[in-house]
Order: sequence, then C-alpha cells, then structure tokens
Amino acid sequence: MKLIKAIIRPEKLHDVLHALYDADVHGLTALPCKGHGGEPEMQEVYRGSTIKRELIDKVLLEIGVSESFVEKTVQTIMEAARTGEVGDGKIFVLPVEKIYRIRTGEVDQAAVTPIR
Repeated sequence: MKLIKAIIRPEKLHDVLHALYDADVHGLTALPCKGHGGEPEMQEVYRGSTIKRELIDKVLLEIGVSESFVEKTVQTIMEAARTGEVGDGKIFVLPVEKIYRIRTGEVDQAAVTPIR
C-alpha cells in the first residue's frame, strides 16, 4: 500500500480529478496549500504598494492506493496536470504501514479497494 501525495496547479485540479475517475482511481483528499519551487518570484501591486509574492497557490492531493494502482495513478496525474511550464508540481509516493476503513473496520488492502 502506498500514499500518493501530488502537488499540482489549482487550475489543473478539475482535469486531474476527471482523469483519475476515468482511470478508476477513487477516493482522495484535496487540500489547498501554498508553496514555492522553481517558479520565478512574482511582484504584484496591491493598493498602490508593490509586494513580492513568495508562495504560490497549489493543491495537495492525497490518495491511498494498493500496489497495483500506484503506476496507473502516478501516470494519470502526470498526464492530466502537465502544462510543460515551471511549477507543474511534484508527486511523492510513500509507503503506508496500515490502513483502516472507519465505517467497516476493514484493514489494509480491503480498506483501499473501492466499494461498488
């Protein structure tokens, strides 16, 4: 079992969600976040003052998947989130020690398998 954490552009969230659904990857958490990677620093004028914007709005996706869904999930996110510009994001794949489904008490593989 793995936890996939993907940091993507907010404007690509809709595309990524539809692509994941089409790839039969269900069950995720999407969190708004801010970050800074390789993007150039931006300056904005706010109420007559110039300010430097150091953190860029992003979305953090967290998806718990079984081993067989890891590559499919990663490839789907990469294809749907890519613009080809600096700041497209990153994907992290982390090992998961244990997963529990609260409603049923299912554990591990059964807890990450979609319910139909």
